[in-house]
This record gives sequence, C-alpha cells and structure tokens, in this order.
Amino acid sequence: MSLASGQPMTSELLDTFDRPLRSLRLSVTDRCNLRCQYCMPEEEYAWLPRDTLLTFEEINVLVSIFAEFGVDRIRLTGGEPLLRRDLPTLIRMIGQHARIQDIALTTNGILLNEQAQALFDAGLHRVTVSLDTLKPDRFKTLTRRETFDRVLEGIAIVEKVGFTGLKIDTVAIKGFNDDELVALIEYGKSVNAEVRFIEYMDVGGANDWSLTKVLSRAEILLQLRQTYGPIEPLIENSSAPAQRFLLSDGTTFGIIPSTTTPFCATCDRSRLTADGFWYLCLYAKQGIDLREPLRLKDLEEVRSRIRSGWGSRTDRGAEDRKNLEQSSMRGRFIEIEKLRQDPRLEMHARGG
Repeated sequence: MSLASGQPMTSELLDTFDRPLRSLRLSVTDRCNLRCQYCMPEEEYAWLPRDTLLTFEEINVLVSIFAEFGVDRIRLTGGEPLLRRDLPTLIRMIGQHARIQDIALTTNGILLNEQAQALFDAGLHRVTVSLDTLKPDRFKTLTRRETFDRVLEGIAIVEKVGFTGLKIDTVAIKGFNDDELVALIEYGKSVNAEVRFIEYMDVGGANDWSLTKVLSRAEILLQLRQTYGPIEPLIENSSAPAQRFLLSDGTTFGIIPSTTTPFCATCDRSRLTADGFWYLCLYAKQGIDLREPLRLKDLEEVRSRIRSGWGSRTDRGAEDRKNLEQSSMRGRFIEIEKLRQDPRLEMHARGG
C-alpha cells in the first residue's frame, strides 16, 4: 500500500481553538510486561484482536497522511512498544518521511538493553524510560514484577549506544514515592538524563486514583527547594507538556502538571491505537476509525476523517476533569465494566 505520487502538502490543520496538529503518539501494541497500579493493575484484560492490529506498512501510510496535515513528531508507545517484533523496521520506514523531524520512544526499559543498539541504528532519535522508584521492593509492589535490575540496565545502555536527550518519567504519588524526588534527580544526573515528574492522572478506570494521591507541581517544587535552594523556571516557547526548571548547578528537570494545571490550551497531540482508532485527547471516550478506510484503500476517506476530526476538535479533557472538583464529582473516569467492553478506553491501549 502506498500514497498516490505527487500528493500535495495540505495546509496546516487547526482545531476549533486554533491548535495545530503536530504531534502523534503512535501505539504499536496494547500489551505490556508490567502491571503498574496506576496504569494497568489487573493481570488480564480484553486485548485487541491480533488481526485488527495495523501492519507496519499500514502505519507508515497513516504517518504519511498525518504528515501532510502538519504532524512532524512521532512518539512510539504501547502498552510496552518493545514487545512489538521488529520495531526497528517501522522506525526506518517512518524515518524516510522528510516532514517527520523527531521520532521518540517511551518504554519501561525492560527490553531496552537488548534492543537499544538496533533502535539507534534504525534512526530512533530519543528515548524516554518510565521509572517511578529507585527501591526494588517498591518497584515490585508497583509493577508486580521483579525486573527492576533490567530497567536500570536498559537505562545504562542508552547513552553508550549513542542516544542523547534521555528522559526519565516518574509518576509522583503521595504515600508511595514522594520521598524519592531528590534521589531520582540525583540518579538522573548519574545517567545524564532529565527527570520529569508527572502528576498522577485519572485516565482509564482500573487504577486506584484519588485526588488525595496527587503530588502537585507546587508540592514537588517545595520539596526540591528544601534540598536544592532556589529553582528557576525555564521560559520556553513550546507546546511540550512538561514545564522545565533549572537547579543552581545547571541540572534541569521537568514537571507535567496535567491534573492540577492542565495544558489543554496548547495541546497539539493526538493518539493512534494499535488497531487504527484515532483519539483526539487522552480523555476522549470515542475514537475515529481510520483502519476501515485504510484497509479499503480509500485514502481520500482517511484524509477526510482526519481533516474533519481535527477541524471540529473541541477537546479540553484535563480541564474538564479539573472543573469537576468544584462539585466534588471527580471520581472514577470510566467504570471497569466499560473498559472490558471497549479496551481502547484504557490508557495502555492508547499510548498514555
């Protein structure tokens, strides 16, 4: 399957709030080899049927079309994306598109040690590793797996094979890892990585989220100032979700305050599930089916669905969730039974 030759570049696509379509989070599998409490705490889920998963060739066609509308950044996600066989093949395909300027990967790091070199050689630009604790016992409690050492091995190999710009994502949870903020910053220094603390989000429904477990941006900064002294915000013209800060020794770190300070006004990212459903917001409950017209080889219909979907986009999901706090209605986002009926509603299926 290929794009028609000579397809003209479409003008920049804006939604109803004039937000451009620039960043695509591309899930390549809904499976994961961890069972983190804040993401997918149950052992078994309703998995996407294998025959519905997009092939690399199909994904490549969609990337080409998204690039026509202004997408220039791709992030490969899951589930755990390194569970998808031959992922370097897809990276090479995506790298052939001149308009795609950045190809990144978010991984839990378990398989990174054995795959990092092939990923780098294929043209992957950047790696983000999820790591929520530096304590092996806590890691086991959180993930239900004993693979802590493999994650550290994966992080250690990233710079050795040639990657730069390593990031470590940490979900900050009160009562769990809120005493490790400084330790994580120091660990980041030791592996030449920028740590990003993520406020605990109430996406999906199988997790045990509550507002009392959210460690806010303000609380994170307060704790870090007690150790590091003055912390300066970095003023950047960026639509990236992380607000970045500078320590006096030059160390930078980020905070993604999606729960207490949503960044919906500048959000330019959308998500494609492994089976070809396009979600315009992490909190969206309905996706747009791109697989059907793609497999019918009706690429103009694919373009039409992208154009109309983004052009009518009104999503401000994180802001809507925060507004519920005023009436004490911010409870479980989606009931577990609904998740079993539609697995795409859970975060691991849409590349959180």
